[in-house]
This record gives sequence, structure tokens and C-alpha cells, in this order.
Amino acid sequence: MTPVHAIATPRPTLLFALASDDLAEVRRVLESGEARPNDDVGPQSALAFTLANGQLKNKVAMVKLLLAYGADASALRDVEADEGDGRAGKRGSRPMSKLLEEADPATRYYIERANSPQTRRTSALIHRSFFRPLTRVRYDLVGQDRVIEQLFRVLSMPSMAPIVVLLCGPSGHGKSLLARKFGALLDVPTHTVNMTTLQDTRDIWKSHSIDPHEEPSDRSLKDFLMENEGKRCVVVLDEIEKVQDEKILSSLLMPWEYGRCSFEAGHRHVDVSKVIWLGTSNIGHDLVFEHQDSRPAPQTQLSREEYIDLMALLRPRVSDRLGASLLSRVTVVLPFVAFTAEEKLAIAAEALYALAGEGAATMPPATREKIVRSSMNSYIPSEGARSLYRAVSSQLLDTI
Repeated sequence: MTPVHAIATPRPTLLFALASDDLAEVRRVLESGEARPNDDVGPQSALAFTLANGQLKNKVAMVKLLLAYGADASALRDVEADEGDGRAGKRGSRPMSKLLEEADPATRYYIERANSPQTRRTSALIHRSFFRPLTRVRYDLVGQDRVIEQLFRVLSMPSMAPIVVLLCGPSGHGKSLLARKFGALLDVPTHTVNMTTLQDTRDIWKSHSIDPHEEPSDRSLKDFLMENEGKRCVVVLDEIEKVQDEKILSSLLMPWEYGRCSFEAGHRHVDVSKVIWLGTSNIGHDLVFEHQDSRPAPQTQLSREEYIDLMALLRPRVSDRLGASLLSRVTVVLPFVAFTAEEKLAIAAEALYALAGEGAATMPPATREKIVRSSMNSYIPSEGARSLYRAVSSQLLDTI
């Protein structure tokens, strides 16, 4: 008979990974299933433990990782609302309001995003889909909730046609980041084409991938599509409107219409029906800001109705630029919108941790707050997040 004391308690793998400030190990145990994001670590949830631990240098990244893998931010509300009344909370002793008051703007932003009813509704659209891992992208990308919602709606719809998505709008608002994360989150291969370098219609198939996060390779887009024939993969067409000759885009008509393409006359057709085509473009840059300025409350998040209105205004502009024939084969055109005040603060806070590294954790909280707040004065809407990263970098130099 097995002794009572031999009844195993779960190995504290997640606790050790979190307490060791080891981001890679936290990711590993969550991906492997050795631990679940809502496991308790001692008297607290893993999320509450991370928020309360002032020694973690990777706290923001840890919080984002836990949320991305499904940590229940609403469980933080289980704690006791009053620290001083002597009662033990269900999930620890520090109230959520206190934890969030002490958190930086990025951490608060991601926790509140996870708690949002809109987030839960949007995730439900692809809950049972192959595309479910894409729900994690909201913890890599600040803002663009309406983009994510509409994208998930499109991916949840049954269709026989290939998936073609154009991500349009101003620079520095997350288009390339979303395109880059797409294949990584789905764990499928990605090939990124720099459309500005193409000279003629055949160049697109000869182009090498420019993704800086991939190993350099001599593999062309043609090789990539043949290697992944009939399989899920992602092709990113970066700066699609900047091709030197719009005739180059005619090469995409057949694959976007029929899911088949022939690289040379007389050669067999290759099955590209499972390819997800993502184009990025600055088309509609001015329209996005004009639409924002015309709203009753420009600094707030767009309603779904307002976003649908912006989509309807943008599509004709894209058609005028790329041609109606090509655009008729595009599944959806998604405008990336201006950041809210809360989102800009979150971006600046993330920039601080990214640029200062471990030094950010040792800064006095007042210094961190000053750097983040001061960077708002240098925000340039047309440059988006890049202007905030530049501003934070300048502020850090001033503190040395």
C-alpha cells in the first residue's frame, strides 16, 4: 500500500522558473505542459506571485508570457481587498489594486487587456481553430484590438479561396510586427519578400527571405513554395505598394484566385492553396489620422462600427493604388489605427525595459515614471512606436 506521505504534490517547476527570473525556462515549462499558467505557486497564483516579486528583472516579459499562455488575470480579484483586516485572501495577501498601482504602464495595460470582455469574445472566434495560437499576439503587440478582432473573424469564416490579408496604415503601428509573429505563433514556415527590390514579374519567385529573425538562406520564394506545397505556411509581402512596376503584382493573380501557381510557362502548377499571404503597406496613412480626428473622442479606442467604417473608406484607396483586379482577390484590408494615450504609455514603458535591460529594474520607480511620461512629449503620430523608442533612448542618455 502506498504511504500517505508519498502522495505527490506537483513539482514546483513553474515556481522555480519564475523565481529564477528565467524567461526561457518559463516558456519551456508552459509549452511542454509541465506546468499550467494558472497553477498556484505557494499561496498565490503564478501571475500574482510574479506581480508581487520586486526582485524580478524580467517581470514585464514574465507577465506577458503567463497571460499569453492563458493565465487568468481575473483571478487576481480573488485576493482580499483590505490588507490590514487580518483575513487571508483566497490567492495571497496583497490586493490586486495594490499590485496594479505599483505596476508599470505596460504591465497594467496587458493585465487590463487580458481582463477585457472584448479580448475574451475575440479569442472565442478561433478557440477551436488551427489559428488559436494567434491569440497570443496581443501580448506582443500594443493596441490594434480592432485589427485583431477583424482578423480573427476572417480566419474563422469557411472559405475555399486562399487567405490574403493586407495590413495598411501609418509606420510604427505594428503591421510588420504582426506579419512577422504570424508564422512563428502558428509554428509554420515564413518567407518575407522585400517588394521594393523587384524589377520584373519573375523576380518575386526568385526573391530571398529578408526576415532578420531567420538564418540567411539562398532559398527563393519558388523553392519555399515547392518545399511547402499543400502545407500551411506564410508569405509576407513587405511594402507591397512600393513595387517599381505594378505589372509585377500580376504574378499574384492566379495564386490568390485559384491557390495554384506556375513559375514558368510549360511547368506544372504548384499547390499554394494553404499559403497565408500577408501584405504590408502604408496606403491609407493619411486616411487613418483624418478618420481619428473626425471622431467625437479621438483619443479613445475605436468602436467596432467606427472600425468597419474606416475599412470601407480604405479599400477603394487600396484598389486605386494596386488595381481592382488584384484587390478583388484580397480577403480583407485591415487599417492599423492611431494609438490611445494608454497604449502610448505602455509602448514607452516597454521601450524602457528593452533599451535599459536589467538596469531598468534597478532604477528608482520615480525615474522610470519620469522617463516614460517625458517621452510622450516627443511622440510623432506618423512615426508611431519608433518615435517613442527614440524618445526613451534619449531620456536614458540624459540619466547617465
